Amino acid sequence: MASDSVMAATGEPRGVVTRFAPSPTGYLHIGGARTALFNWLFARHHGGKYLLRIEDTDRARSTDSAIEAIFDGLEWLGLGGDEPATFQFARSDRHAAVANELLANGHAYRCYLTQEELQARREAAQAERRTFRIDSEWRDADPATAPAGQPYVVRIKAPRDGETVIEDLVQGRVAVQNAELDDFVLLRSDGTPTYMLAVVVDDHDMGVTHVIRGDDHLNNAFRQLAIIRAMGWPEPAYGHVPLIHGHDGAKLSKRHGALGVDAYRDEMGVLPEALFNYLLRLGWGHGDDEIISRDQAVEWFDIAHVGKSPSRFDLAKLLNLNAHYLREADDARLAELVAAKLTGDADLNLLTQAMPVLKVRAKDVNELAASSAFLFAQRPLAIEEKAQALLTEDARALLGSIHARIAALDEWAIDTLEASLKAMAEELGLGLGKLAQPLRAALTGQTTSPGIFDVLVLLGREESLARIGAQASVDAGKV
Repeated sequence: MASDSVMAATGEPRGVVTRFAPSPTGYLHIGGARTALFNWLFARHHGGKYLLRIEDTDRARSTDSAIEAIFDGLEWLGLGGDEPATFQFARSDRHAAVANELLANGHAYRCYLTQEELQARREAAQAERRTFRIDSEWRDADPATAPAGQPYVVRIKAPRDGETVIEDLVQGRVAVQNAELDDFVLLRSDGTPTYMLAVVVDDHDMGVTHVIRGDDHLNNAFRQLAIIRAMGWPEPAYGHVPLIHGHDGAKLSKRHGALGVDAYRDEMGVLPEALFNYLLRLGWGHGDDEIISRDQAVEWFDIAHVGKSPSRFDLAKLLNLNAHYLREADDARLAELVAAKLTGDADLNLLTQAMPVLKVRAKDVNELAASSAFLFAQRPLAIEEKAQALLTEDARALLGSIHARIAALDEWAIDTLEASLKAMAEELGLGLGKLAQPLRAALTGQTTSPGIFDVLVLLGREESLARIGAQASVDAGKV
């Protein structure tokens, strides 16, 4: 397997430079986020640079909103570039200049084959059940024979003999017979550069030493090397990472769940550190370690331990990991996230105070928001059906007694409330749960909540007594 290091033409080691180069035709895909993460980690591990490039040459599909969504998602994950992003379309003149240089030095040619001629040859190959490859008579034609005024494309003169070998950092040694490579287009008939040319020129001009990307680009690497070698440029090291599959082994799609990073943040309530950790472990490992901090990831990451097989995305694992990071998260930060999901104004101080007892039960920010909603509910409280079933006539009588008892307490604190209600349960020969269940229904309108004494303290004396009183029997205190 190839070494991580890359030597410049002088024989001196070059500093590591990686890049993430998404096309802005939609959201930041979860697979793209992992590619960005691996590039960021590789650069950080080697003390190098991590760059961003927006490949916006598809003008019909590239949008400003998609560009903004990509930057937003990367910043949220902490994967912003070390320098301002490069925009590929703005460099079209540079790409065309390289194509013209290849023409001038004999490594490319003007091809005048028409679309009709190409289609006829394609159909003939199909009829003869052979692979269609461009074999243009213009490759070695005398330029003087070119038809004046006719449109043409510029094609690379791909090598025809021998083989091209890539010592891939993930896949190992991969070889392709050069006879299988065709003379692909560098410049279209309107003079615009193709993706294949633009990528190579941009990688060279940005000083990229390591191209880490999805293995669906592996075939492109052999074609791109033809340009690199024709120009005499340093060759990057390649690492082609297997794609992410769904839990069923099929290519990841919408039916497996959310695909965009923004959906995990906005719709599913996942924390960035959880998604960072999960994507890191999706195809890469460090022993049995599951919880890996950002600093540990930088220290431990190496491309050699990226697996060769596709990884399976497991939403349950991600949410379990997210639950861990919720428990570790700063309470004030969580309160801000939860407040954004609640309707109306939420008391941030109260939310922050509630986080220690709320976050231990939640797997995502949405659950946190749902479990904290009772704090800001307006009276009369909406009671869920299951909670309503707990408010029997006997239970309402109990609530009346509870109301009278705790209203007389001098101190409204967990210890005093707990001691008082435990004593009451003993006096009545009941388990504490018999008091807690209707009390929870009255206070929260739900059958689940944080500990009942935490709920009483968070709501405070006045609001707690008002909610209990609203559900208590008219015969309050006569149990």
